[in-house]
Amino acid sequence: MSKKSNISGKFHINFSLSEAINWFFVRIKSIKMALFLFTAIIALVPMGIILLIVHNSYEDGLVESQIAAMQIDATIIASDYAQYTTINEANKAGISSIHIRYSTINSVRIRALDNDFVIRADSYSIDNGKSVINERAIKTLTTGKNVAQYDSETGTLEAVVPIYNVSEEIIGVLIVDKDIAEITSVVKRISEHDITVLVAISVLLIAIIYTVYRFMAKSVSRVFTTVEKIAEGHTDRRIETRGWTEVKEFANDFNMIMDKASVLDESRQEFVSNVSHELKTPITSIKVLADSLNMQEDVPVELYKEFMQDITDEIDRESKIIDDLLALVKMDKDSSALNISAVNLNELIEIILKRLKPLAQKKNVEILFESFRPVVAQIDESKFIQVISNLVENAIKYNKQDGWVHVSLNADYQYFYVRIEDSGIGIPQESQDKVFDRFYRVDKARSRETGGTGLGLAIVQKIILMHHGTIKMHSEEGAGTTFTVRIPLNYIG
Repeated sequence: MSKKSNISGKFHINFSLSEAINWFFVRIKSIKMALFLFTAIIALVPMGIILLIVHNSYEDGLVESQIAAMQIDATIIASDYAQYTTINEANKAGISSIHIRYSTINSVRIRALDNDFVIRADSYSIDNGKSVINERAIKTLTTGKNVAQYDSETGTLEAVVPIYNVSEEIIGVLIVDKDIAEITSVVKRISEHDITVLVAISVLLIAIIYTVYRFMAKSVSRVFTTVEKIAEGHTDRRIETRGWTEVKEFANDFNMIMDKASVLDESRQEFVSNVSHELKTPITSIKVLADSLNMQEDVPVELYKEFMQDITDEIDRESKIIDDLLALVKMDKDSSALNISAVNLNELIEIILKRLKPLAQKKNVEILFESFRPVVAQIDESKFIQVISNLVENAIKYNKQDGWVHVSLNADYQYFYVRIEDSGIGIPQESQDKVFDRFYRVDKARSRETGGTGLGLAIVQKIILMHHGTIKMHSEEGAGTTFTVRIPLNYIG
């Protein structure tokens, strides 16, 4: 624990909360513009990606439509050879002249290759008689399938189809080439236009986002102002729950945290006050008794012994308070410090009740134990003894003369249950929600007579929570009290 958390000063919770708020405030202010830029980027990036996809799809669609058209044209042109036996025979009949005219009109190049990959007809009249080793021509000649390819670097489309003769034999291949640089130019102009549109939309979008951001910043600014005041120490301030939805949600959550922190701080201050009072009371009594002895001369032995016994009782009371406080502090510091082992609860509870029997006999209180089945559970044996001993001891101390205490043990497949019921004086309704608070006592005078410190039930609840269990209480004033403890059979660390 920090040095700031001593009895004379404020608890560390205040300093930790203030530091956390200040950290939050500084970090939030520093990322406001970054958040705005990030929002703008997030909005623009998808738009750019969409435009790029549309652009590529448009270009691909144009190329594919051209390829499909060229394959159809090449197939039609190749069908002109179907009436002849060889390519040379078709050329002599004037087919090559027809192809030259078609090439001029449609701006395409047509070449006819025989089975030896020798060009027998070229609409450009450049490569007649030359051999061409073309991968696509080889594939078409060997498989008889149409092949087409687009070269994006040169902007050239090439379609290759087989040539069949009158006997439906493949006598060569027809290669049709076309320069589609115009398509590339159109796509480029469209791209430039898209970029212009993207830039214009981006500027407009950023302006809209910035306007919305400035509008939203007004609500956030109020939050920052309040948080800054709280960080400076004005912990009674709260954020106004108005503005856009996220601000309202944040304000509600933040105010709830601050309210819980304030309640916690008040409870800790009250605890310190109670500790100071409880520790001071026995010391005051000891001082009064000691002063009384010192102020008298020739004190009778009987009176001296009586006062010394009272002093001893107050010292024991002080020691009990300190022991209970140390036990609570130790459990608060390390709630995982449990020595878990498998324990036979039937035998353990019988041993505890046997130890408390002499205390019950002083008030003629009958202790009854009812066990419904054998129960073995994974618990910290020494701490569980504290739980049962404290609850049964309270049931005896705050009982009526000739009363009774009923202890029962039961279990199901997951939990075991201990029920402690008494015929005692009961607890007033207005005090029932405070009995587990530290130093709270329903009847302070009676508690002092019975040696109560007001820490017993707080210790009991803490131990049960360490075992991941629960404790419930039902009480009627003048009719007794019942405590029900539920703890898992198998400890979950």
